[in-house]
Amino acid sequence: METKETMMMNTFSEDKAEKEGDKVKEGEQFGEEEVETQQENGKLMLADGLAEKGPKSLTSNSGQQVSNGFTASTPPGTGDCPGGPTSGPVAGSGSPLPLGTFRTLVVQQTSLERPRETWSKKMDFLLSVIGYAVDLGNVWRFPYICYQNGGGAFLLPYLLMAVFGGVPLFYMELALGQFHRSGCISIWKYICPIFKGIGFAICIIALYIAFYYNTIMAWALYYLLSSFRSTLPWSTCTNKWNTANCNRYMSTDSNVTWSNSSTSPAEEFYIRQVLQVHLSPGLHQLGSVSWQLALCLLFIFTIVYFSIWKGVKMSGKVVWVTATFPYLVLFVLLIRGATLPGAWRGVVFYLKPDWEKLLSTTVWIDAAAQIFFSLGPGFGVLLAFASYNPFHNNCYKDALVTSSVNCLTSFLSGFVIFTVLGYMAEMRKQEVDTVAKDAGPSLLFIIYAEAIANMPAATFFSIIFFLMIIMLGLDSTFAGLEGVITAMLDEFPHLLAKRREWFVLGLVCVCYLGALSTLTYGGAFVVKLFEEYATGPAVITVVLLEVIAVSWFYGTNRFCNDIQLMLGFYPGGFWRVCWVAICPCFLLFIIISFLAFPPEVKLFHYEYSQWTTVLGYCIGVSSFICVPAYMVYHLLTTKGTFKQRLLKSITPEPSSENHRDFIITNAV
Repeated sequence: METKETMMMNTFSEDKAEKEGDKVKEGEQFGEEEVETQQENGKLMLADGLAEKGPKSLTSNSGQQVSNGFTASTPPGTGDCPGGPTSGPVAGSGSPLPLGTFRTLVVQQTSLERPRETWSKKMDFLLSVIGYAVDLGNVWRFPYICYQNGGGAFLLPYLLMAVFGGVPLFYMELALGQFHRSGCISIWKYICPIFKGIGFAICIIALYIAFYYNTIMAWALYYLLSSFRSTLPWSTCTNKWNTANCNRYMSTDSNVTWSNSSTSPAEEFYIRQVLQVHLSPGLHQLGSVSWQLALCLLFIFTIVYFSIWKGVKMSGKVVWVTATFPYLVLFVLLIRGATLPGAWRGVVFYLKPDWEKLLSTTVWIDAAAQIFFSLGPGFGVLLAFASYNPFHNNCYKDALVTSSVNCLTSFLSGFVIFTVLGYMAEMRKQEVDTVAKDAGPSLLFIIYAEAIANMPAATFFSIIFFLMIIMLGLDSTFAGLEGVITAMLDEFPHLLAKRREWFVLGLVCVCYLGALSTLTYGGAFVVKLFEEYATGPAVITVVLLEVIAVSWFYGTNRFCNDIQLMLGFYPGGFWRVCWVAICPCFLLFIIISFLAFPPEVKLFHYEYSQWTTVLGYCIGVSSFICVPAYMVYHLLTTKGTFKQRLLKSITPEPSSENHRDFIITNAV
């Protein structure tokens, strides 16, 4: 006996033209039936490795076992399938099959929907995930958080939080998206239907992020356009926006005395020319829209639209530039920074461990929050990207590789930033912690921009640096919007599938209009409000519910069985414990810490009052409210008694099988 393992897909679609008489008519009739069968949910395909063409029938036999639970004597969806089980020899083969041989069949279930788009290359997917995970926060937030929380000592809680919290969540979302091949909305009918509101909440949060995140790229574009000058505009104090406190602090100006009231030309360029926040007293009076920033943002969204309007095949090509160029620039800036005088001071300050800091709960809170927002589970992006993978793609390996690259990039960015901060401290004759007091965008647009202005070939380094900032942001924007697009197209395929270009255009227009408030004179205050209050707490809460729904309602055993069917191996005990217990505790720890120690937000001259904090929380709740609202809606619209409705609400539907091949062995 010999087992045939070669699979021939769609062997029913061809017929011999040389057949005569009734056989020709029969073959033509069979071809018409095949076209119809391709659109039915269920077909049998012969995979016996034989070279014959034409319709083939199979010998019926009992005792066959199919991996999805059906018996092979009545395979699912084969009742009307041509070439289904019949007795006798194989039709059209010229001779009957030898008795006693084994034949391998592939049962592939299809749907009425169009075939799902896939990545052109595996590398397109990896670069897209890396580009999404490695964003602006890796460059400005991690270095600041690291030195603030004990330098090298911070790496210990950071790695622990990554291993036990961030990476398991990352792996879980990739596996879910790849197995069910659905976006963040429609996937819940295969997991736990009552939690479908999580998908809608994720989409709303993604829109809020798009409202402010792209504005930072508009600032970077303004800097980039201003860099095409022999003298950078933020290197002098003779411009119309400068004040009397401006001190031009070049490396050659050793006679300049720096005081507490002094401001650098880079600081005044950022605050008074780019943002113009001095024209707004606060959130209660934002002022007019800056037309320069409005044009910059329009250009950014134009790039975004033409990068994602055709799907992942298009964006997968774009990320070959946007995801790799930042690494080239980082290495160039690292080499340049290491050659600057005083660079060693910054590196020592960055890595010198302060072990006493580990006794503070703040350090562990910051480590958990940093790894969570850095890897980015819960935004629907990983689900969307993985859903375009082949079913048997090794997403376990992908999760380990991409999350490791993300963490190493954050660590590398710290050297890039702190070599320059050491140089600034040497030049100003100050301590490094005094120079590095600014966090967030100010670290890039003030401190680093000023350092670049003091370097030889300042124009060149300024151009490549702000081009890197734009590309880091573009990758994350591509990913964030693709998560929303995939979710909506999967949920409303008949309405949107053939209108993707128009839907993407409408989505980009909504994001642009929503971002107009961040382009006003007080727009920087709006950006900070969204970042600190509106999106952060909401997305953590949503991910907590997601983990609970997958691990406790769908079931870890069922989820692990899905992974085994997909990858060929069962997840180890470490991953199962993380998904069931450690990850929920990890997320709950962040939420409780945020509520117990709310951030003290202050930006420039403006202190956020209590009403602004309430406003930020209300924006966040507006997205999260989708979860309980959909639960109530689902229970009310489901038929039956309350117990029956509740049971239906937590029972997943049979998973879409159009992506799976079920192999059975049939003894003929």
